[in-house]
Amino acid sequence: MLANPPDYRNDTVLPLPTDVRADAWAVDAACSGNPGPMEYRGIDLATGEQVFHYGPVHGTNNIGEFLAIVHALALMEQRGIRKAVYSDSYNAILWVNKRKCKTKLELTPKTAELYKVIARAERWLATHSYSTPIIKWETQKWGEVPADFGRK
Repeated sequence: MLANPPDYRNDTVLPLPTDVRADAWAVDAACSGNPGPMEYRGIDLATGEQVFHYGPVHGTNNIGEFLAIVHALALMEQRGIRKAVYSDSYNAILWVNKRKCKTKLELTPKTAELYKVIARAERWLATHSYSTPIIKWETQKWGEVPADFGRK
């Protein structure tokens, strides 16, 4: 069992596995239903601080995971921060690498505002380069990502 903080780590206040970098942010999304009320956030792994939060808005978990990564990348660039980003979503990492949100969520009056946020994120990805490592959080090996909302 990990202690908080573990005695073998001096770089974090969180109980992180030894092979997880503390100089990183972890992101995650939660959605009640799919689609349904969706929100996402980012947590600084060194401090445990919530760095950003968005929502809830009507959407899907995959959209939230995608937007959380882009939000982290843009905020790091804006603040001059050089850290890694952990996400437990393979799809979201793939979408960010392809610079396109491949959602099948229908564009309706209920989702129109979210579609504007998606377009803004895609525009950011198209007009910015980044060297930030985006690392897959290995849930089976490490447990839930620290940004998890704990609603499972």
